[in-house]
Amino acid sequence: MALERELKLALPGDLPASRADALISHLDRLPGAQARGERHLVNRYFDTPDLALARAKAALRLRYVARDGHAGQWLQTLKSVGVARDGVHVRHEWELAVHGEALELAPLIAACDMPATAALLRDEGERVVAQFETNFVRRLWRYVAGDGTAVEIAFDRGEVAVEADGLRHTEPLIEVELELLDAPDDDRDGQGERILQALARDLCAVLAELHSDNVSKAQRGYRLRQKVLGG
Repeated sequence: MALERELKLALPGDLPASRADALISHLDRLPGAQARGERHLVNRYFDTPDLALARAKAALRLRYVARDGHAGQWLQTLKSVGVARDGVHVRHEWELAVHGEALELAPLIAACDMPATAALLRDEGERVVAQFETNFVRRLWRYVAGDGTAVEIAFDRGEVAVEADGLRHTEPLIEVELELLDAPDDDRDGQGERILQALARDLCAVLAELHSDNVSKAQRGYRLRQKVLGG
């Protein structure tokens, strides 16, 4: 099990390209940051027809990652209930590679070491179907602070999509994620999260449209689903 800690910053969907380019240029020049290229990510989120996973504050995702022109890879991810405050999201996460464009729930259930979450997936797994999708290009940087704390900076631009009655309904998705990768002493004194907040302040000073956001991509998808389907 991994404990995911990230700070999310959202941007308006109609952000001009020139403003996005200004942020990218800043990150390319940021001391301690190294550009890591682009990824194209397609994420399908699954739930039961009555949204049993959402009610339990869990998320089940099948992800396709294409890396800088190389052959892509399929991954499945399960996230458990977490907390979000001032844009900082803390969740338990389990992620495994799969052989193709389909969930493989048995190994994911075996990997999940939270009994209630594993039981939920075991009981409801046969009923899950795709509910919505996020499709975006992710630009990456790895940032290392002076004390060795490592942060992945991701700039995502794309859309959230729901299929209904043969139509594809979309909303723009544009945000920055700052994920804590490694911190001295497992971040017992909270220095890692302080570095996330300091990075966020630096980016907000460059791009005033940025603001902390407690809404995850999965929550955005469920909201669009409700808007399109009415339930």
